[in-house]
Amino acid sequence: MTTRPLSPHLGIWKWRATMAVSIFHRISGHALALAGLLALAWWLIATATSDAAHAAFVAVATSPIGWLLWIGLSWMAAQHLLSGLRHLLMDSGWGYDLGTARASAIAVFLGALLLAGGFWALFFFGPSFR
Repeated sequence: MTTRPLSPHLGIWKWRATMAVSIFHRISGHALALAGLLALAWWLIATATSDAAHAAFVAVATSPIGWLLWIGLSWMAAQHLLSGLRHLLMDSGWGYDLGTARASAIAVFLGALLLAGGFWALFFFGPSFR
């Protein structure tokens, strides 16, 4: 009986920025599709149904857990956008050498934090248009 080599498991790999940005791209896409669309559908249905249903949505959306969800979704949207732009550039042939790939992966994470943080800073501290 011959022993075949086992497939490498994630436990033996070292985490790299390029690997993490790829995994987070998939996670953020699924989270945006699931949580974002559910929140949008709930809001649209609540708005079309009654004032009480809309008030219930607003109460949940402005609760601490709701704010955490919105902040997380905005970070995931920024992460997915910047990672998608990175992939678009790589599809054109740019960024395949190790140093550039690593730097662009780190830039995606930092850029997503800055983009989401800037959005919420403008939301909370920017000029009011009400």
